[in-house]
Amino acid sequence: MNQSEIKRRKSKLIYVGNLPVGGDSEISVQSMTNTLTTNVMETVNQVKELEKVGADLVRISVPDVDSVKAFKEIKSQTKVPLIADIHFDYKIAIQVAEHGADCLRINPGNIGNEKKVKEVISCADHFGIPIRIGVNAGSLEKKLQKKYGEPNSDALVESAMNHVNILKKLNFENFKLSIKASDIFMMTESYRKISKLIEQPLHLGLTEAGGLRSGTIKSSIAIGQLLSEGIGDTIRVSLASNPCDEIKVGFDILRSLKLRKKGINFIACPSCARQNFDVIKTMNALESRLEDVTENLDIAVIGCYVNGPGESKAAHIGLTGASPKNLVYVDGKPDHKLSNEELLDSLEKLIRKQAKKIRQSQSKLSIKEV
Repeated sequence: MNQSEIKRRKSKLIYVGNLPVGGDSEISVQSMTNTLTTNVMETVNQVKELEKVGADLVRISVPDVDSVKAFKEIKSQTKVPLIADIHFDYKIAIQVAEHGADCLRINPGNIGNEKKVKEVISCADHFGIPIRIGVNAGSLEKKLQKKYGEPNSDALVESAMNHVNILKKLNFENFKLSIKASDIFMMTESYRKISKLIEQPLHLGLTEAGGLRSGTIKSSIAIGQLLSEGIGDTIRVSLASNPCDEIKVGFDILRSLKLRKKGINFIACPSCARQNFDVIKTMNALESRLEDVTENLDIAVIGCYVNGPGESKAAHIGLTGASPKNLVYVDGKPDHKLSNEELLDSLEKLIRKQAKKIRQSQSKLSIKEV
C-alpha cells in the first residue's frame, strides 16, 4: 500500500507542548520512563536517551507529591514535551500542571467527584494543557465488569465514552484518547468503534504486549492494522524492554507503512550460501553503530548479485556482495568497491557523510523559508 492510498481519519488538532497531534500532523511516537520519578538524575538521563533516538513525547508517572516536585526539576532539564501520568489524586494533577506538564494522562472517572474533575479541567484549560483519557481492559470499572462479565470491545468503548462525556459536559474538547487491551482483536475492534464516535486524536497502543521480540510482533500487527486503515494519531509500542526500543520499533512501523520517514530504512537480505560477506553480522553492527542517525536514508545491504544491483540502485547507499570485492552504490550508481575487511568502517563513514549532506540541505531549505 502506498502512502497516498492510506486515507487518514479526520481528527481535531491539539497541541502537546509545541507538538501538533491529530489533524494533518505527522503521527508521533512516544514512550514512558521506567525510572523512579523521584530519582531526577536517572529520569532526566532516560528522557534524554529517548529524545536522542527520536521520541516526540515522553510520559512520566507522577504518583505522589514528591514526584510532582521531581517532575518540575525534570521538566526544567529536558526539551521534549512531557506527559504526566496521574491516577486518583486530583490535587497532583493540578500541581503538576502548574509545574509545566504538557499533557495530563488521567481517567476523569477515577479522579473523584464532579467538583474535583471540574477543578482539574479548569486548571488544564487555564494552562492550555490537553488531557489524555486512558482506558485499559485490565482496569475496567467494576460496574462494567459486572455488566459484560469480562472485558470486550463494547465494555471498553462504553468506559471510554463515560469519560469522554464527563469532559464534554464541562465543555472541554482539548483531549485525546487511548483504549488499550493486551489482546490484538479486542484492541483493534475497540479503536475501530471509538473512531466513529469522537473526533479527537487517538493514541494507539497494545498494552502489556510482552518482551522485545513477541511484543514487537504483536504491536506491529495491531498498530499496523489500524494505521493502514487511517486510524491513529500518536503511538506507543509497550514493551518489557528498554524504553528506547519502543521508539525504534514505533518508527519502524511508521516507515514500513510509508507514513513517516525518520532514521535509516535498512533493506537487507536474509543471507544464503551465495553471500560474499557476512550479511547478518554486518547488519547487526550497522544498526548498533548508526542508532543516532535520524535522517531519512534507504540503505541496502545485499549479500550477492542476484538482487543486489536492483535493491542498491533504489537506495541512497547500496552494498552488493561480489568477489573478490563488494560493490558500493551511491545515489543509485556504482561508485567504488570494498573488501570485506574494510566493509564496516567504510560503510559507516559513507552513511554518516550522506546523512550530513541531507541535514545540511534541510538546514539551507529552512533558512530560505524563514
